[in-house]
Amino acid sequence: MRSSNPVFSRRGFSRTGGYAGFGAAPQAGPAAGQGNPYAGGNPYAQGQAPTNPYAAGAQQNLTPEQLQQMYGAPPTGPRTGVMTMDDVVMRTGMTLGTVIVAAVAAWIAELPVGIGIGAALVAMVLGLVQSFKRTASPALIMGYAVFEGVFLGVISQVYNERWSGIPMQAVLGTMAVFVGVLVAYKTRLIRVNARFQRFVLAAAIGFVLLMAVNLLFAAFGGGDGLGFRSGGLGIVFGIIGVVLGAAFLAMDFKQIEDGVQYGAPREESWLAAFGLTLSLVWIYLELLRLISIFRD
Repeated sequence: MRSSNPVFSRRGFSRTGGYAGFGAAPQAGPAAGQGNPYAGGNPYAQGQAPTNPYAAGAQQNLTPEQLQQMYGAPPTGPRTGVMTMDDVVMRTGMTLGTVIVAAVAAWIAELPVGIGIGAALVAMVLGLVQSFKRTASPALIMGYAVFEGVFLGVISQVYNERWSGIPMQAVLGTMAVFVGVLVAYKTRLIRVNARFQRFVLAAAIGFVLLMAVNLLFAAFGGGDGLGFRSGGLGIVFGIIGVVLGAAFLAMDFKQIEDGVQYGAPREESWLAAFGLTLSLVWIYLELLRLISIFRD
């Protein structure tokens, strides 16, 4: 089942139960009983491990020459060219750092709202192009980060002029959500499986459609449209938006965990950073709107 997160639309759970990016042999233990979406041969494995010589009956059909070759073979070294947690942290730092620097520059330059909207459209196009590519493109991801940062800097300045200090409150809130979801995921309070993804996908589609309809009514009818972004309804939908962003973060953590565990290529760390950036930007914007309603 594909996710609304563009990264997971290429590398999420599929209808067949496999993973679009990489797979691995089923693991023993409780996880295997939950239906491992990565079941199947791991395409990134560099050769299969030899038969366990200590397993019962494993040596019955081996010749003396085969036994000598098995025990005399040198130990295999660590795999190279695969994604590690350090790769993800470094790429995420580069991507988010670019977003922050661009946002600060746009804020200081006091760019007009029109430029911010144009930057948002460019960022959306670059993000969609990367989402539908089968491989990571660092240039596209960094370009997205630059234009998204410009948009965030402009929109944050607009909010700050009306509600002083609100961007910093949204930043602190985003950090709190990130830490909270990470702790909940590591302690297994949140379990990302196919059912979780289906629920998040359905909720995200409904949320985006409602916001699009509200935007159309606001554009052509004036005012707040259907009122989904103001008053009591605005608070409800703001909370829903933050919860959806938190769900996206949990799915990002799952992608990273499985990528490291199943030996995804190092380039996948760029996609992990891209997914985290998308989720954090989503949460920040939703908190910005939600806090502004409370401040009113």
